[in-house]
Amino acid sequence: MAEIEVPPYFICPITLEIMKDPVTVSTGITYDRDSIEKWIFIQKNLTCPVTKQILQNQEITPNITLRRLIQSWCTLHATHGVERLPTPKAPVTKSQLLKILDEAKKSPCAQMKCLQTVRSIASENQTNKRVMESAGVAEFLAKLIVKKTFEAPIVKISEDLSDLRKICDEALSILCGLQLSETGLKALNNAEFIESLTTVMQSGSYESRAYVIMLLTSLLEVADPSLLINLKPEFFAELNQTLGDHQVSGKASKETLKILITVCPWGRNRIKACAEGRAELVKHAAGLAVVSKKILRVSQVASEKAVRILHSISRFSATPGILQEMLQIGVVAKLCLMVQVDCGSKAKERAKEILKLHSRAWRKSSCIPRNLISSHPS
Repeated sequence: MAEIEVPPYFICPITLEIMKDPVTVSTGITYDRDSIEKWIFIQKNLTCPVTKQILQNQEITPNITLRRLIQSWCTLHATHGVERLPTPKAPVTKSQLLKILDEAKKSPCAQMKCLQTVRSIASENQTNKRVMESAGVAEFLAKLIVKKTFEAPIVKISEDLSDLRKICDEALSILCGLQLSETGLKALNNAEFIESLTTVMQSGSYESRAYVIMLLTSLLEVADPSLLINLKPEFFAELNQTLGDHQVSGKASKETLKILITVCPWGRNRIKACAEGRAELVKHAAGLAVVSKKILRVSQVASEKAVRILHSISRFSATPGILQEMLQIGVVAKLCLMVQVDCGSKAKERAKEILKLHSRAWRKSSCIPRNLISSHPS
């Protein structure tokens, strides 16, 4: 293979390998499908990797002529060990998906088989996932989860209950893997679905609970304030339970903390999550670090939310150990920085209050950068 000169236009500009399924974006540049789909849909880039121009749309068009040229070239050089590339499977169509969903709606007994088919389609490429979103697959899965969690308490036969949970788990797994757009996520945001996800956290397996946490992280970031304000105490109880469960993965625990950061500033959520939530947050090894990471990095709103949480902790949960941790992981340094920069008057005032409240414990510490000591309130 090293002795053969590969035509440069056969090479994907991203992977620098021969393209298996060449597709062209709106700028006219051709890439291998897997590479450009990852660039656009997973990494959320809005520009063409080669030209750096803004992509006018996310449409990718199969370059059939180039694909046939590559296949012919591979066949011609088969004697040199070059394998012929198989013709890639065409992306799924909306009509094909609607047919599968209709079958699942008409025959509850066929639901698991239909879900497995949907999972297989989603795993093929990112284009399939986008078609699935436009075909309403996410809404179908959400309604199925609501239905199964509602039916579970009234099912008396253990085998039937097991089947319900398997279907629910499968639907959750697919929903998490779809990597929905903001529009797709907003379409799922309703109190009934959130309540069903809370039920899954109460009685589901560790795997299904992890799926719920990952899904909630994305859902609540784009949720309407009216939904965030009306979250039930049971929702916060399950989040706190997740933080305190050592068998839950570290990633799921961090995502749980992100959820609390997102929802606590709304309405009376701080009271609902209050003492128990603070206790679990400070007990978690990455709790304070995750909160402080939001300061001056994401947005002014995120900074204000993070400082509000730190303010609550500093007032009601500030043990010597926690104060020392805040020094060691750089929380205090960030608070000092907030006093100096333009970050919003409310956030700045809260940062000053926190620093003033614990000035005796922190003022002489070498953990605070020298250039920030002068900003520390006396």
